[in-house]
Amino acid sequence: MNYYNEISKGYHELHGEEQLRKAKIIHSRLDLKKTDKLLDVGCGNGSYLNLFNCEVTGIDPSKELVKQYKGKHKLMVGKAEKLNWPDNTFDIVISITAIHNFKNIEKWLKEIRRVGKKRFVFSILKRTQQFELIEKLINELFEIDEILIEDKDLIFFCKKGS
Repeated sequence: MNYYNEISKGYHELHGEEQLRKAKIIHSRLDLKKTDKLLDVGCGNGSYLNLFNCEVTGIDPSKELVKQYKGKHKLMVGKAEKLNWPDNTFDIVISITAIHNFKNIEKWLKEIRRVGKKRFVFSILKRTQQFELIEKLINELFEIDEILIEDKDLIFFCKKGS
């Protein structure tokens, strides 16, 4: 994640408004309880996480972005392909425009499915070269409740499939 470490000083200017817009859409569709545990995978600098009034954990591989966080939730440096939580730890797992950055997308989605209990939300760039693969894997691993079309992304609202 050298790229995100290198652009970390300008990250909020480049992506902050867009990420906040998507986070607001996601927040408006989730019926969160204060006791819910939410994991945000690929959270960047976490600038939008205070929208979520529940127990939030954010994970991102960029140490420089994680250091920028100034909120009430817990952010940590880590890789999505190997999440260090037991099965079914989080009620909700979200990932906002991050999935295309991961080397092994299938492994990443399986890890997210493993640590999540109920609901999953993925924002995916429509123009990413891996869009068809990502959509296929989401269909295989999750049950899709709704797909919203956002400016540059599709937002998949899912639950754990059988």
